[in-house]
Amino acid sequence: QVQLVESGGDLVQPGGSLRLSCAAAGSIFTMNAMGWYRQAPGNERELVARINDSGAKKYEDSVKGRFTISRDYAKNTVYLQMNSLKPEDTAVYFCYAEDLLALVNGTVTRGDYWGQGTQVTVSS
Repeated sequence: QVQLVESGGDLVQPGGSLRLSCAAAGSIFTMNAMGWYRQAPGNERELVARINDSGAKKYEDSVKGRFTISRDYAKNTVYLQMNSLKPEDTAVYFCYAEDLLALVNGTVTRGDYWGQGTQVTVSS
């Protein structure tokens, strides 16, 4: 089995900071990109940040200059440092791994995986 385990979500005041972590666990050979989506109530899930296996990064426009994505390739872990948080950043944040090659139940499989989500609430 492959699992993405997220942590770091919390309640924070506007202007504050949080750091999200997501570790991919299992018999993993390779993966392409890792990243974060978020979904607020009544809204569609949107891409927040993405980092591929070459280290190229992509950000949603509203988080540029405030959020930083990083990745520990040896630990199959991705991080999202969120600074200058705003109430509109409130959402459930989901980690994902793209094009992940792993051994699952004795079979080599390739696919995309999602974490269970972690709540980020920005409020005074």
